[in-house]
Order: sequence, then C-alpha cells, then structure tokens
Amino acid sequence: MKPAEVVSPRALALEIWTAALAAGDVTPLVQRALASPEIATALASARRVIVLGCGKASAAMAAAAEEALGDRIAIGFVVVKDGYRAPTRRVEIAEAGHPVPDARGEAAASRLVALAAEARADDLVLLLVSGGGSALTPAPAPPVTLAEKQALTRGLLRAGATINELNAVRKHLSRFKGGQLARSAAPARVLTLALSDVIGDPLDVIASGPTAPDVSTFGEALGVLERRQVRATAPASVVARLEAGARGEIPETPKPGDPVFQRVTNVVIGNNALVVDAAAARGRALGLAPAILTRQLEGEAREVARSFVTRAQQLAPGGCLVDGGETTVTVRGSGRGGRCQEFALAAAMAMEGIDDLAVLAAGTDGTDGPTDAAGGIADGGTIGRGRARGLDPAASLADNDAFGFLHAAGDLVVTGPTHTNLLDVYIALRAPLPRE
Repeated sequence: MKPAEVVSPRALALEIWTAALAAGDVTPLVQRALASPEIATALASARRVIVLGCGKASAAMAAAAEEALGDRIAIGFVVVKDGYRAPTRRVEIAEAGHPVPDARGEAAASRLVALAAEARADDLVLLLVSGGGSALTPAPAPPVTLAEKQALTRGLLRAGATINELNAVRKHLSRFKGGQLARSAAPARVLTLALSDVIGDPLDVIASGPTAPDVSTFGEALGVLERRQVRATAPASVVARLEAGARGEIPETPKPGDPVFQRVTNVVIGNNALVVDAAAARGRALGLAPAILTRQLEGEAREVARSFVTRAQQLAPGGCLVDGGETTVTVRGSGRGGRCQEFALAAAMAMEGIDDLAVLAAGTDGTDGPTDAAGGIADGGTIGRGRARGLDPAASLADNDAFGFLHAAGDLVVTGPTHTNLLDVYIALRAPLPRE
C-alpha cells in the first residue's frame, strides 16, 4: 500500500498566488478594451492617437496598445517606476522615483501635460494609468517645491496614510492630478484605461485621477494632515496653499459636471476582484474549499494579520481563505519592509508551531514597501527559522523590519516586476487530509 501523500499548505498557497498573478496580465485586458465596439469606433475616427501613461503597469499597457494599434499611434510617452520598463517601438518610456517623487517624475509630468495640450479636437488621447501613477507624476503647484512635496509624502507614508488620503493631498498640490490633465487635453477626445489599485475602484483616486472629476476638496486635504498629525511638521508652503484653497482663494480641481469632461471616457479594465476570483478558482481546482470574505481588507497590517490567522485556525482541513485589499503600516522603527511583509511576520507570530497552516500576503505589483520582495509567506516554522538565525520576531516587528526577519527565515515572496498592479492578495490555507 502506498504511503499517504502529505500536501504542503505552503506549496498550495504559492500555487494559488501564482494563478492570481497570472490573471492580472495587462495585455489581454488592454487589448480586449481597445477591441470593444465603442472604443474601436472612437479610435478609427481620430486624426491622431496620442498614447500617454503613468504608473507601474503603464509601460506594459503601452506595449499591449502598440500590438493592437500599431502605426495608428502617432506619438507616445509614459513614465514608470524604476525597473518597470517594457519593450515598445513607438511609445517612449521614462523611469522615475516611487513612492517618493523625484525630479525625473517632475520632468515626466511636465512632458505629459505638454503633449496633452498639443492635442487637437480631432485627436484621441489614450491615457494608460495604474497604481503608482500619482507618485510618478509630481507637478507641484507654486510656491510648493518638489523637495517640499517629497518631505510631505515621506511624512504621510510614515504616519500610515491610506492611498485615498495621500491622493487627496497630492491632487491639491498639483498641476496634473485631479482632472487637470483632462483640462490640458481639451477639446481633444480622451480615453483613459485604468488598472485599479484602490479599494472600490474610485476613478478620482486611481493615480490621483488625472482625467477624472475630483470629489475631494482643499478642506479635506487639510484634514488629512491634521488626522495623521503631520500638519505641524509639514512644509509651510503646503499648509499655506491648502489653507488658502479651503478659504476659496485658489480654484478647486475640476468637479463632476465640469464641461472639461464632456469628451472624456474613463474605463477600469482590471481590479482586485479579478485576481482574488482567479485565486479562489485555482483553489477549487486544487480540491480545496476557498472562501472570499472581503475584497476590501484594510487596517493596520499587524492587527489585521492576527484576525486573519484567527479565522484561518477555524478552517476545516482543505479550507482556504482568499481576501483582497490593502493594509497600512504606521512606521515607528527604522527597519525595512512593507505592509505585506509586516502582515506575514505578524501572522507567523500568531501561528508559531502550527504545522498545517500557511498564510501568504503579497502585492500584485511585485514590490512591497522599499524592498524587492512582493510580500511574505508564513507557516508554523517561520519564527523558529528566524530565531535560528539570531533574530527576535517581536523586536523585528517593533522595528518595522519584517524584511530582515523573513529574509533570514527564507519566507519572502519575490516575483520581480510583474507589470501589473491590482492591490494585494491574502491567502490562508489549512492543509487538506493526506491523499492516498
């Protein structure tokens, strides 16, 4: 009689993650959108097609657009995070800093605005946007400088600001975001294809909505500084601009109903539901019983991780949880890591010694915080492996050094640039009964 096969929950979790990532491939998403009757008609009637873009996935999106449109593209320019280039022929690719904006991004934003402004009424501007687009296109409104915007971004990130909060502030310090690129392109036709890295897919938040009506206000941006307790340390020019805007002394960003949006179409072509559903489908194909509780997982990473493990411990053998969303980290230490790695370390601490559980947390863009890892995978032996290398998990967590601990334990999830960006995937799995 053959011995029973012991199925590793870790291996199954990684297989499910791989399937989720494959579902986020931008090429079919872009080409399917461009082939839709309404968009194909608009493209066919345009004198020129101008391809612009910003975000971690925008180069891959541009490559997909080139495959579909070929010589119909008159000119193109997109800006991506360092290392996220894709091979293109007609669309120029630039790289810039992320998550903290830099001078390369400022130059790229100026070029995008200039190219949009050159469009005529019978042209079509095809804008390709994805997560990361906001940080990659700093266009500070005077008297705010790039250095001041960098300092503010760092402060908000360390304070655990959500992407919605970050973008509300960015839009009101910018000449590009919050519908202002649409203003530059008018009266040309504008078609924006967006990959959503934001819970709920709000168009005004994805890449700070360069062609979408902005529902946030100067007053709300000022409230973010107060809520995250960074107003006292924010650059004086930033606070002065937001205060002046809140008093009505500076024009607001374009709002819903503004005529500038009459010839603008914004389409979300991929979101977190796409990858979460693919993960669940792969789990079922593996003979598991996956359950999706939420596609809006958020909150402090270490706290959410503990709750996630509590739910995982209630799974029957062969049970699987697949959630989507994006947690946050309030940085208090000086270590390295990101929200997914901190989630994985906290989960490892909560399930130390449990042999039949695995938890994976990873970002679909392939990067998590200022590291080259997408996230981490934890099981009952993670803590022991890290301790064997001389590390204390509690000290590592307190120092926000999840990267260091997971690296020592051999539990980082590393994909390299994925050229997509559809939020994070969280997987918990209890090993199925042994197979005969």
